[in-house]
Amino acid sequence: MLWLRSLAGRITLVTAAVAVLAVLVTGSVAFPLIRSAAVNQAREQLSRQADAFSAAPVAAQALDLRERNLLGPDNYDLSTITPAGSVTGAASQILGPDAVHPVLAGQKISRTVTRGGVQFLVEARPLAKGGGIVLTRSLSDVNAASARLLQPTLLALAAGLLIAALAGTLLARRLSGPLVRTAAAARRMAAGERTVHFEPAGAAEVRAVGEAINTLDDALLASESRQREFLLSISHEIRTPLTALRGYAEALQDGLVPPEDAARVGQTLAAETDRLDGFVRDLLALARLEADDFTLDVQPVDVSALLKQTQRAWQPAAAQAGVEVTVHLPAADAGEPLMVTTDAQRLRQIIDGLIGNALRVTPPGKPLALKVMIEDEPPSPATAPGNHQRGIVAIQVRDSGPGLTAEDAAIAFDRGALARRYSGQRPTGSGLGLSIAARLAQRMNLSLTVEPTAPGGDGACFGIRLPRATTVPR
Repeated sequence: MLWLRSLAGRITLVTAAVAVLAVLVTGSVAFPLIRSAAVNQAREQLSRQADAFSAAPVAAQALDLRERNLLGPDNYDLSTITPAGSVTGAASQILGPDAVHPVLAGQKISRTVTRGGVQFLVEARPLAKGGGIVLTRSLSDVNAASARLLQPTLLALAAGLLIAALAGTLLARRLSGPLVRTAAAARRMAAGERTVHFEPAGAAEVRAVGEAINTLDDALLASESRQREFLLSISHEIRTPLTALRGYAEALQDGLVPPEDAARVGQTLAAETDRLDGFVRDLLALARLEADDFTLDVQPVDVSALLKQTQRAWQPAAAQAGVEVTVHLPAADAGEPLMVTTDAQRLRQIIDGLIGNALRVTPPGKPLALKVMIEDEPPSPATAPGNHQRGIVAIQVRDSGPGLTAEDAAIAFDRGALARRYSGQRPTGSGLGLSIAARLAQRMNLSLTVEPTAPGGDGACFGIRLPRATTVPR
């Protein structure tokens, strides 16, 4: 029963059903046509013979007797009609006065007559000297002859049905073979095997499925490789504070920490605990971003007020690092609300992530700038030339650190890419902050970009772009 539910089984069954239907339709059309053709042929032959008898009765009768003696009795009967109207021979039981009188009047008779439930072909011709001749043939003889013709036809139809079934089976195997191999490859991939490459074959649609499986295999391999590297990186980063925590905990347990060092050890333990807490928060943030129930509270937001609030929140941490956080607003919009429509909390989360990354690489005494610019909205076909709308709010976070090359900018938002590249060369975090900001911007349908550092310059510049709103909150 499993075979019947497979594609090969269904193709075979459909092909066989179509072949059977074609045979039935062919038979239902061909058999009546063969029978009708046999009857017409018998009638035409009987008519020619009747014409021959009426044209030369003596010679025709002699030839008929000679053929019957040499070849055996024919399948028709010869009868005569006397000038007086009496019928002699086998036709005497078939013809009635309605058929005799027209012959005596010089007319030809060609009809089918039923007597005693049996049908006969009747061909009657008048004779020049009076009377006439009658040729009769039973339709049962004609049908028997046509039945002999039907037998080869039935054999031919049966052979065609068998060939169609075999062809359907071969076609089913040919069509289903690539799909079976594709399904086997998909099952191997589902079992965890990778690099399951095979050569797509079959019809164009089947080849497309095979190529999609190969593409999926490559994508899974790349994704799992990134996840493996990410987990290895995270495990390494987590192991460092755990090692410090365990070492100090064992030292405290063994009484190896003198009382005068207790405060310093406590600070170290608190700092390492904060590092672990940061890792956990980053991982939870990534998990929430990938969840299907991620929601946004979209409302009008004043960007100027949001950035000033952000500056005040980061001022203590920046002061401790010796960095000044500045906010630069457009001169034309100073003191006026600069509105966008978005989720204020999520936007603040992106900005906080960018500031945290910038603060880590900015040397003491250098500025960290938050800048807002109003950019022209890209012109549309309906916009008149020179009539641009200033409808894009661009928020920039610019640090004074070592900056990013073009190659760095290309991978800046990949998980842990910059952390792995500059580990031990410059201050780095877990490598998740920029990745979280990029994923969050994507879920919010915002544009988050990074600009490579210009030659001779310093610092990296990250930008967030949002459409400007005209609604002013009340």
